[in-house]
Amino acid sequence: MNPRRVSVPCNATLLLCALAAATPVLAQPAATSTLEQCAAIGAATDRLNCYDALTGRAPAPATPVAQQPFAGEGATTATSPPSQLTQSGGHLPPDSTFASASASSSSLTSKFWELDPADKRGVFNFVGYQPSYVLPLHVTSRINRAPQSPTQAAVAQPDNRREEAKFQLSLRTKVLQNVGLPGGDLWAAFTVQAMWQVYTHADSRPFRNTDYQPELVYVVPTAQRFRALPFGWQWRYTQLGVAHQSNGQSDPLSRSWNRTYVGAGFERGNWTFSTRINHRLSERPENNNNPDLVDYRGRAEFNLGWASGLQTVSLHHRTSLRGGNTGSSQLAWTYPVSRDQPNGLRWYVQLFSGYGETLSDYNFRQTSVGAGVSFLQF
Repeated sequence: MNPRRVSVPCNATLLLCALAAATPVLAQPAATSTLEQCAAIGAATDRLNCYDALTGRAPAPATPVAQQPFAGEGATTATSPPSQLTQSGGHLPPDSTFASASASSSSLTSKFWELDPADKRGVFNFVGYQPSYVLPLHVTSRINRAPQSPTQAAVAQPDNRREEAKFQLSLRTKVLQNVGLPGGDLWAAFTVQAMWQVYTHADSRPFRNTDYQPELVYVVPTAQRFRALPFGWQWRYTQLGVAHQSNGQSDPLSRSWNRTYVGAGFERGNWTFSTRINHRLSERPENNNNPDLVDYRGRAEFNLGWASGLQTVSLHHRTSLRGGNTGSSQLAWTYPVSRDQPNGLRWYVQLFSGYGETLSDYNFRQTSVGAGVSFLQF
């Protein structure tokens, strides 16, 4: 009798799972135990490959997934790979997870925003939102040694160096699923970005600027009959949001703004494109510490992303829509540190030019480049 090829229990290591699935044995373990162990794997791509091995289906090759719009104010909307989820409850039971993973769509945008029914993962699963990264080296062409605004006096910061570290951490979770319009989901997000003068030894390595951004986003998938656009593009979603952003400082260094926005996302194969129009909410003049912020930082944002093989590239552009030499552009590139773990750490290079890399620098023009790693993909 020829030995049968059957699956054995998988752990979180994809290589061991693949070797186990390829080993001929005479006894088959209990399917329930194997399903439970596959369901316990945190990384979405690794979990799906475990299920594929269980059912005898060849696993799909790992492909970077373009991170979807918008990766944030002052942060790139850089493309990102398929990611490891940070789960905190609300996950589906093993049988539902298996069905969802097997039927998951091929749309990169749908996987990120959970647009199609097969990609819905329920509520309160904390995942990545904007790129999360650490750039040990971030160098700028000019350092803002005296931040100021029309309503805030200049504050001298003469000891700041052009070389510093930059990092960002961004999380989101779905708080309501299938609410309002068909397929509509409500997400909550929080992003923090910091500039750290880690190389300024004489001044105790202070944080030059830290920006905080809580956000609510309502995302509605586009109905199938309205998706098709010229040249093979598809309109995948519309979003409405409200956000607050501030640097947490007191006057005269305080900078903040509140806004609502409307946006849309599109895709074509390995390409994604998104746009967002911001509307700043009015403030009393005596409370407005940066009244001309949108003239520099921009009223509209556009993001173009591309993912091919293991690398990803994105271009994020902000414009005031009023002409003039304001706004900014940011280019980002990523590649896995380990080619066999595209979900893990990725090399991350970021190039920024224009106004508003931070809120303190909203009216200060500079060009900067940073290098490091990204983590906590969606």
